[in-house]
Amino acid sequence: MGDNREMPNPLRVGVVGCGAFGRNHARVYRDLAGDASQAIEFAGVADTDFERAQAVAREFGTRAFRTVDELLAAGINAASVAVPTVVHLEVARRLIESGVDVLIEKPLATTLAEADDLIALAQQHKRIAQTGHLERFNPAVRATLPLLTQPMFFEVHRLSVFTPRSLDIDVVLDLMIHDIDVVLSFVNSPVKEIRAVGLPILSKKVDIANVRMEFQSGCVANFTASRVSTERIRKLRFFQPNQYVSLDYSRQDVLVLSVEETPADALGLDPFNPASVAASAFPSISPHKPTIEQQEPLRAELRSFLRAVRDRSTPEVTLEDGGRALAVAMEILQGIADHARRARLSELTRV
Repeated sequence: MGDNREMPNPLRVGVVGCGAFGRNHARVYRDLAGDASQAIEFAGVADTDFERAQAVAREFGTRAFRTVDELLAAGINAASVAVPTVVHLEVARRLIESGVDVLIEKPLATTLAEADDLIALAQQHKRIAQTGHLERFNPAVRATLPLLTQPMFFEVHRLSVFTPRSLDIDVVLDLMIHDIDVVLSFVNSPVKEIRAVGLPILSKKVDIANVRMEFQSGCVANFTASRVSTERIRKLRFFQPNQYVSLDYSRQDVLVLSVEETPADALGLDPFNPASVAASAFPSISPHKPTIEQQEPLRAELRSFLRAVRDRSTPEVTLEDGGRALAVAMEILQGIADHARRARLSELTRV
C-alpha cells in the first residue's frame, strides 16, 4: 500500500484532537515512546482548544500545538486523527498531502463520499492509512477468529451509560459501528437486507437502536446499541453448526460450547440395539475457553499501525474496511428514518 522509502528511526508521531479519544492516544504514544523496542518519539498534540492541548501535553510530557500546521512543522511521520468526525477529511487531507501516515478514528467519515475521498487521497499520496476500529484488536476478537466456521446467527449488545461525549453523531456511528465492523469481518458476506428502529432519548440524535441484518450467506445478525442504559454491556454471541460462541469485549473473555455426538460403540452400547442407539442420541456439550493474553486494544492497535508505517505494509484495518462499516451504518440510519416515518414518529425521532 505504501511507498518503498526508508522510514526514519525513530518515527516521530503526533495526535490531532485532545478529547477523550485523543487523550488516550496520547497516553499510549507516551508509553510506547518510553519503550526502546518501539523506536518512536512522541512529538506532540494539537487541538484548536489550546488550553486542552496544553493540559494533555503536560499530562503526558510532550508539546502542545494550536494547529495541524504547527504539528507538521515539528516533523512528524505519523499521526492519530481524533478530531470530531465532521472534520476527519479536512484534517486527514492536510496530513496526507504533507506526507504523513494516518490512523483515523471511527467512524471514518460523515458521508460515503468523504470516505471515498480519504481512500483516494491515501492512494494518490502513497500513505499508510488505517481506520480506528478498536475492537478488531481486542484479544477476545482475535481469539475468536480461528473458531469461525459458518456463523449463522449473531446476537450483539453494546450498552453504555449516558455521557455528553460524541453527541455530534448518533448511537449507530458512535457505538454500534464497532460491532458492525467485527460482524462484517466474521461473516465475510454481502449484506442482503437491513431492518432497523431507533429513537432519541436524551439527545437530538438516535440514542438507542435495534437492527436485524441478513447476509447473502443466510446468516442473520441482531444488534442492539444504547447510550442510555443503566449498565455497561459489551457482548457478542453467535451460533454456527454444532457450536455456540460467547464473546465479552470488556472482560476479554470467550466461551465456546461445542456439541459432540458420541457413536454408540464408543459408549460400549450395541449399535444394532434400538434402545442403545436411542440412549446414544443425546449429544455431549463440551465447554472450552481459549487462552487469551489480556492487553489493551488501543495499545495493540497503535503498535499495529506503527508497524505498518515502518514496513510500508497494508494496515490490519484499512480505509476500505472503515468505508464498508460506514456504508452499512448509513443504510441502518436510513432504515431508522424510514421506520420513524411509517410509525409517524418523525418529529419525535428527529432523524
